[in-house]
Amino acid sequence: MPEQNGCFCWPQITVLICTLNEEANLPYVLPKIPATVHEVLIVDGRSTDNTVSIARQLRPDARVIYQTGRGKGDALQCGIAQATGDIIVTLDADGTTDPEEMAGFVEPLLRGYDFAKGSRFALGRPEKKPAHRIFGNWLIVATANILYRRNYTDLCSGYNAFWKEAFRRINFTADGFEDEPLINVRAIKAGLKIREVPHRDRGRINGETNAPSFRQGWKAIKTVVRERFRSL
Repeated sequence: MPEQNGCFCWPQITVLICTLNEEANLPYVLPKIPATVHEVLIVDGRSTDNTVSIARQLRPDARVIYQTGRGKGDALQCGIAQATGDIIVTLDADGTTDPEEMAGFVEPLLRGYDFAKGSRFALGRPEKKPAHRIFGNWLIVATANILYRRNYTDLCSGYNAFWKEAFRRINFTADGFEDEPLINVRAIKAGLKIREVPHRDRGRINGETNAPSFRQGWKAIKTVVRERFRSL
């Protein structure tokens, strides 16, 4: 925990959300974020709809910044660099992750963990998840579990929490949709203390995913394998 003048202080929490044309889904996400968080930080990828104006209406205290490059990984890098909280919690903007489960991610960090990684599969198969995406996730996780000697159930959840200081140790550089697998395997390599946290996957509420499934999955597998044989 943060320390000032020899006393432990309650950590400040930044909720980080990356958006791209999510105006229809933000009403299901932003109002459910606890009012007690220190900061709501929205990184927008130059949305062409009313995402930014809707976000400001729903959460007037939110800070909106625009990413400098393209891809979710780049948006995460921009947000993490700008976040002012001691703890950063990442949520998906499409409504798949429930902000009301946030306490389950923060609690392990307060007990000494560096990184609380979400799992959509620890509670069983998500009802709205297509079979090909379930198989793709299984293949990514199986590859990582073999190479890194772990027993994880998910590497692609967008629901995660970590101490900002600890995150700096993983040298995060992704720019595309392979960001979550890269964060997970680099956290392992950096020796972070990791806790897998089950959470519900509610499925995208409106619209279509921005992630190309086959290309995304193949790139994630290549990332997991490549990272095993390179240094941080």
